Amino acid sequence: MTTNNVSYSEEQIQVLEGLEPVRKRPGMYIGSTDARGLHHLAVEIVDNSIDEALAGYCNNITVVINADGSMSVQDDGRGIPCGIHKKEGISAVELCLTKLHAGGKFGGGGYKISGGLHGVGLSCVNALSEWLQVDVLQDGKHHYQMYRRGVPEARLAVVGEAQSTGTKVTFMPDSEIFETTDWEYDRLKTRLREVAYLNKGINITLTDCREGRERSETFCYEGGLKEFVQNYNRSKNVIFAEPLYIDKAVKEAK
Repeated sequence: MTTNNVSYSEEQIQVLEGLEPVRKRPGMYIGSTDARGLHHLAVEIVDNSIDEALAGYCNNITVVINADGSMSVQDDGRGIPCGIHKKEGISAVELCLTKLHAGGKFGGGGYKISGGLHGVGLSCVNALSEWLQVDVLQDGKHHYQMYRRGVPEARLAVVGEAQSTGTKVTFMPDSEIFETTDWEYDRLKTRLREVAYLNKGINITLTDCREGRERSETFCYEGGLKEFVQNYNRSKNVIFAEPLYIDKAVKEAK
């Protein structure tokens, strides 16, 4: 067994603050920095909107690849809470965007069902974006905040009125982090179609606004997984004309 003279003491123990751990080791949070990791950013934001749908507050989700290569994900849910968090002294929006493991999915009553990286997804996307802006429509007000590589330019501010509710997150993946920042429409399409099948009745629209690549599709399946099986078996000889499908709500065990 070979040894060297490199010392290992308390001086080598580092403490990374805020979102620095995500930028330092992105693979620990999103798996990789290749195309797969890039598209995982979109999945995390969409999952937040799906959580709103599962809670019964969201019916429509739009995913847009903007002309400049950034991405926007918008829903018509309740909107991220905008009030000041008493303990942290900042808005709940900023808390969710700048603190790992901050969110409404830890048994506090915000969500009974949720997916994604609990309290990590949105802050990870922020940390790994060149810039990110969030728009929250809530209580008749339009709230707005801009970030640069995870750092807020200013506090959350009211910039106008709102006639509806929801959250819109627009972000530009950081080319300093990712091997590619080119969104693959078909990869996103496959994922969003799967999500639509798993969450019946939710309208999910994917639009590509890049020059020469413009197209748009909407996915909505009232039959959910039953409709997926029917579509999958469309050209096959099936044993049962109707798939066996059970839809039941079970009370949470105390």
